[in-house]
Amino acid sequence: MQNLKIISAIGHNNEIGKDNGLIWRIPGDLAFFQKTTINNNVIMGRKTFESLPHLLKNRKHIVLSRDNNFNNKDIEIYSDYYQVLNKVKNSREDFYVIGGESIYRLFENDAVGDADSYFPKFSKDDWHKEIIGEGNYNDIKYKHVKYLRR
Repeated sequence: MQNLKIISAIGHNNEIGKDNGLIWRIPGDLAFFQKTTINNNVIMGRKTFESLPHLLKNRKHIVLSRDNNFNNKDIEIYSDYYQVLNKVKNSREDFYVIGGESIYRLFENDAVGDADSYFPKFSKDDWHKEIIGEGNYNDIKYKHVKYLRR
């Protein structure tokens, strides 16, 4: 599915979060996230949605949740991964999976940092790696890496 993409800030040991929040708040990376996902669909779990300070401007929010009491009129809520997958397959729009850990695992098929959430390990041999940007913020070096399935 060319229109399904995963976006995440991942540490050297696959760490992605702590206490239901981001580990790093790097302005350049946050700007990259906004520029990449703007005017697109973002898929996330309920906890990730609840961690947002507000709805992400100019994005359609799709939330996967097993909580039958979870309700929000401003977003699309699904309890079944396959319903979301069918929505993606039947659309020409782009969809970005933005977290959390269990949602990444669903869509990926499958620690040294101070984290309690991790990106699923994946075989990098199955992917072509392209570095599309690099930066440094408060002595934290980072890269924007794009992986395309071989």
